[in-house]
Amino acid sequence: MFFLIVLNSCSSSSPGGNNGGGTPLPTTPTTPVPVLTDTEAMDQVQKDAIKYFWDYAETNSKLARERYLTDDPSFEANIVTTGGSGFGLMSIVVGVERGFVNRSEAVSRLATALTFLENADRFHGAWPHWINGTTGKVIPFGTKDNGGDLVETSFLCQGLLVVREYFKNGTTAEQALATKADNLWKGVEWDWYTKGENALYWHWSPTYGWEMNFKLEGYNECLITYVMGAASPTHPIPAAAYHQAWARNGAIVNGGSQYGIPVIFNYNGATGNVGPLFWAQYSYLGLDPTTLTDQYADYWALTQNHSKIINQYCIANPKQWNGYSDKCWGLTASYTRNTDGTTGYTAHQPLNDTGVISPTAALSSFPYTPTESMKFLHYLYDEKKSSLVGIAGPYDAFSPHYNWVTPRYLAIDQGTIAPMIENYRTGLLWKLFMNAPEVKQGLVKLGFHSGKYNF
Repeated sequence: MFFLIVLNSCSSSSPGGNNGGGTPLPTTPTTPVPVLTDTEAMDQVQKDAIKYFWDYAETNSKLARERYLTDDPSFEANIVTTGGSGFGLMSIVVGVERGFVNRSEAVSRLATALTFLENADRFHGAWPHWINGTTGKVIPFGTKDNGGDLVETSFLCQGLLVVREYFKNGTTAEQALATKADNLWKGVEWDWYTKGENALYWHWSPTYGWEMNFKLEGYNECLITYVMGAASPTHPIPAAAYHQAWARNGAIVNGGSQYGIPVIFNYNGATGNVGPLFWAQYSYLGLDPTTLTDQYADYWALTQNHSKIINQYCIANPKQWNGYSDKCWGLTASYTRNTDGTTGYTAHQPLNDTGVISPTAALSSFPYTPTESMKFLHYLYDEKKSSLVGIAGPYDAFSPHYNWVTPRYLAIDQGTIAPMIENYRTGLLWKLFMNAPEVKQGLVKLGFHSGKYNF
């Protein structure tokens, strides 16, 4: 069990929703913080981020809360997030492997979580974006978004496969847990979400059917959805869906560059530039981009270049925000500071730069930009710990320019930190996921190659 260390958390003048949620950064230093070694710093931030999924999990389901507001802990306390819970499963595996979490306690808790998922609402096998952690019923993410969310489901299934592979040869309880995970992932009807076309669609509602009509086209965070669909042994999708819809019959490829660094793909909504960094992270908690190629890209170059471009953009700082530097960088989707000083949410990227830094962006880029990410990690823990790090690791977002920080957490942001740092350190989650037999088969089916995993 974690020993909870309560750090100097900030408070907000206005709790809940998108109103308030920001607080000024301290203007005077507090007690000096000892400088950590690189290893100590990585250990600490992994421990801290895992706390979100251990100490602050939804109390009944033991899955991840959508968000946690330190200024209003009861806010939306029973909203479980499907994708963030998948990241949480992988974070707990990291905690077990590193000895931060007791193994038998983790198995018991994970069994509770997976039993909850067995009984929760599903729509042709896909879970909704949000689930009521008490009842297991769907909580609509929007008026028409009250059914299956295939993308969030793919993030969850990535975690389920990691859990299965990690525990499948363990004790009787661990093998039972692995079987639960296997059955859950095999129950997703990926082929239903094609609508009979060579494409995947994000949503289906029992009330509104296909009215949201969101086709999954690259490039964004949804690569893993096509990989999981192709890998399914029970409800597979055709390879043509990947090539025609996701790769846009080859139009996904972009020959341009930023800061002399090739962009490689066309990023949706960011013509000629790159998108928010979570696009290089959500699909790659399990999917190992090193040595991974297909007819469209070298995925190690793609993900590295994405992180390098964001780093170089923050250093160049074309909007001249105070505080951006080689040690204070990182743009991704997170809380943001609205122009009126309230707290909102946006996908920060070079074409949508509001002067807000999201710690998960640089920290979850460790495999791609280890030197640059380490600079940011030490900036957080050696220089700014009292103001930017709270009860479950780095706060979600801050702005040196506006002297602002939000004392809040989001599951999807905290959930990539420990797994991606672990992939940099040992490749643990990459090895588990990529060695799953159906993942290899799915990747081969789509035309991928990887020298590391011999396909």
